[in-house]
Amino acid sequence: MELSIEKISAVTLRASNMKASVQFYRDVLGMELLYGGETAEFSSLRAKDTNSAILNLEHGKPGDGWGRLIFHVADVDALWRRLNELGFEPEKPQNASWGERYFHMLDPDGHELSFARPLRPAG
Repeated sequence: MELSIEKISAVTLRASNMKASVQFYRDVLGMELLYGGETAEFSSLRAKDTNSAILNLEHGKPGDGWGRLIFHVADVDALWRRLNELGFEPEKPQNASWGERYFHMLDPDGHELSFARPLRPAG
């Protein structure tokens, strides 16, 4: 039997300030809080798609140079405008050569996030 990864179940990020991180992912990005919360040592959140991987936040010192977490969103430009209205300063959206419109920003602990949408249907 060949071994292979079936899906990504969860991603865990370290959060130095759980309250700020939970508020960012829940209140700003609209993720559902599944476990924990603002005063917890460990919290789990999920995007609207119940089949998506879970985002875990574990209280602790964030690491440097870890990579990037990529979220697919319905409207890249609308989210970019909303984040600017809320006082965040994300990079300007752009079209990528691989067929996505995207922008990057940092979460409250400096983790790099990318918000993207395919430019054309898959297939």
